[in-house]
Amino acid sequence: MLTIALPKGALLKDSIRLFQSVGLDFSGFLDSANRQLQIPAVTGQAQALLVRAQDVPVYVEYGQAQLGIVGYDVLQEKQPDVAQLADLGFGHCRMSVAVKADSPYRSALDFPPHSRVASKFVNCARDYFQGLDLPVELVPLYGSVELGPITGMSEAIVDLVSTGRTLKENNLVELDVLYQSTARLIAHPISYRIGADDIGVWIEKLRSQALAAVR
Repeated sequence: MLTIALPKGALLKDSIRLFQSVGLDFSGFLDSANRQLQIPAVTGQAQALLVRAQDVPVYVEYGQAQLGIVGYDVLQEKQPDVAQLADLGFGHCRMSVAVKADSPYRSALDFPPHSRVASKFVNCARDYFQGLDLPVELVPLYGSVELGPITGMSEAIVDLVSTGRTLKENNLVELDVLYQSTARLIAHPISYRIGADDIGVWIEKLRSQALAAVR
């Protein structure tokens, strides 16, 4: 049976809506009284796992799920061995460098060498600053990274930004954008290659629906 990894959080509703459009209904995950982490589609043609967004590519890479939906930011940070199949066109956000509004810096290039940068996306941040040939000290934080500049622990942060409201409310401003992020359809490479569980049919249906939604 086809198994699909769905992400908890911001992408879940749109992910469920996409699968409903191709005949796979996993809306049980939206029931606040439901505590199940694995449910079958109403039609019985597939089942879905509800996992943390960061874990979606792990389940797909190790073959416990043949398909998954995950943000491009997670793929960039983790660099998993999965097949990236389609940009689904929802979950828009961006990975940005931000500083306090009264900071003298107007670009990451203005940072002095070995400045501290807080982030939960350490690999993305490292790659970005290495690309600028600017040595920085990366401070891994997994809660409210905005507190880094607020408390003076770091000069800047690298974090996902959607509306920018959280930055504004904490007196922070964006300097540079590393990349734009949207939800992506991914697959287990071997399952995709051999066409297990009619995976190719489902992929084409999902691609068509995603393309139609963008138009």
